[in-house]
Amino acid sequence: MRKYFGTDGIRGPVGTPPITADFVLKLGWAAGKTFSPSGGGTILIGKDTRISGYLFESALEAGLASAGVHVTMLGPMPTPAVAYLTRAVSADAGIVISASHNPFSDNGIKFFSSEGRKLPDEIELEIERLIDEPMTTVASADLGKADRMNDAVGRYIEFCKTTFPTSLNLKHLKLVVDCAHGATYKIAPAVFQELGAQVIAIGCAPDGLNINEGFGATSPEALAARVVQEGADLGIALDGDGDRLVMVDHRGEVVDGDELLLIIALHQQSKGLLTGGVVGTLMSNLGLEVALKDHGIGFARALVGDRYVVAKLLQEGWRLGGEGSGHILCLDQATTGDGVVSALQVLRAIADQGKTLAELKSAMTKFPQVMINVRAVSARVMENESVRSAVRDVEAELGDKGRVLLRPSGTEPLIRVMVEGEDAQQVTNLAGQLAAVVAAS
Repeated sequence: MRKYFGTDGIRGPVGTPPITADFVLKLGWAAGKTFSPSGGGTILIGKDTRISGYLFESALEAGLASAGVHVTMLGPMPTPAVAYLTRAVSADAGIVISASHNPFSDNGIKFFSSEGRKLPDEIELEIERLIDEPMTTVASADLGKADRMNDAVGRYIEFCKTTFPTSLNLKHLKLVVDCAHGATYKIAPAVFQELGAQVIAIGCAPDGLNINEGFGATSPEALAARVVQEGADLGIALDGDGDRLVMVDHRGEVVDGDELLLIIALHQQSKGLLTGGVVGTLMSNLGLEVALKDHGIGFARALVGDRYVVAKLLQEGWRLGGEGSGHILCLDQATTGDGVVSALQVLRAIADQGKTLAELKSAMTKFPQVMINVRAVSARVMENESVRSAVRDVEAELGDKGRVLLRPSGTEPLIRVMVEGEDAQQVTNLAGQLAAVVAAS
C-alpha cells in the first residue's frame, strides 16, 4: 500500500498536505537518496505552466542538493519531454511538476526512471520509506549543484519530428492546435509548422492561472468551434502537461482516444508495422474491441491508468495501447504517453492514405456507454449477493452485445456503475436499475 503515491505520482491541492513546500523538499531529498545513494548523480526537473511550479521547483532543487544530487532545470516542458530527455542525457531520473489536466490550484510530482519510464512500485515504496526518515545533509563539499538545459525545447522538437516519416509532410493541412495554456505552448505549434502544416495556435498564452481553463483535451469545445470557423482540416487538443490527446475533425466533431487508437492501429497494420495487438483499459469503448476484432487485431484490457497499460503492453510484447481519455502509448516511438507524438501518428495515417480524419474515424462505431457514480461506504458492497445477482441479470439481458463494469473510485467513496451496449435507451435503463441496487445494498 502506498502512503503518498497514487496511480500517477503525488497530486493534490496546493498548500494542502502533501502538496506543500516542506513535503516536496523532503520528497526531493528522498528521491535523491533513492536514485543516487552515493550522491553525485543527476536528476532533471521539468514543470508545466501553473504558478506553483516556481515554488516546488525550488523545493525539489534544495532537497536534491542536500542529498548530494545535481539538478538540471528544464523549465516548462511536457511530461513526455522530460521522459525523453532523461533517457537522452543518461540522467539518473526525471521529475515533472504537474497536475496534468487539473486546474491551476492543484499540482503534483511525477517521476521517470533513467529509462524514461514510470517508476515500479518498489521504487515508489522506497521513496515513501525515506520520506518518513530524518532528513540529513551531505558534507558541504558534496552538495549537489544546479544548472539549466537551455536547448531543451529544441531537442524535444527535433525528437518529435523524427517520429514522422521524412517521405511525408503536412503541407496540405490546415490545423488548429490547442495547447491548454500548458507545457506544450512553445513546442506543439513549432513541430507541426516545421513539418509543413499551416498552424493556427490557441491556448498558447499561459499566465500561471489559466492552464486547462476552457481549453485543451478536457475542454475541446473552443477547438471545435475554431476548426469550423477557420475551415481547418482538423484540430489537435493537448492537456496541460502534454501527455493526452483529443482531436476534432473538419466538421467540429470530437475524436477521442479510443477512435484515435484504432486509426493508428489500422494504419500500422496496413504498413506491416503493428506488433501483436492493442491494449485498452476496462473503460475502453466496446466499439474499439469490435472494430479491432473485425480486422483480426488482438485486444486486451488493463486497469485504468497509463502505467497499467504500459505494464500490459510489456507483458504481451505489444507496442500500442491507450485510454479513451487520450493517453495513447506508442512504445515504438516513446516510452510514455505523448500527445504530440500520438498526433503525428494520426497525421501520418491521414497523409499516407489521403483520407480525412472524419473518414478514418468512421472505421469505429461507438457503443452507448452510461456511467453512474453511487456513493458507498465501502467497496465491499460489490460483493453483496443482491448486487452480484443484479449484475448477472443485466449481463444476461445484454448477452454478447454489451458489458457491465462495477469499480470503486480511487479518490472518492464512490462505486462507478458502467453499462455499455448497442441500444442507448436499454443501456440507460439498465444502468439506472443496477445503480439503484448498489445504492440500496
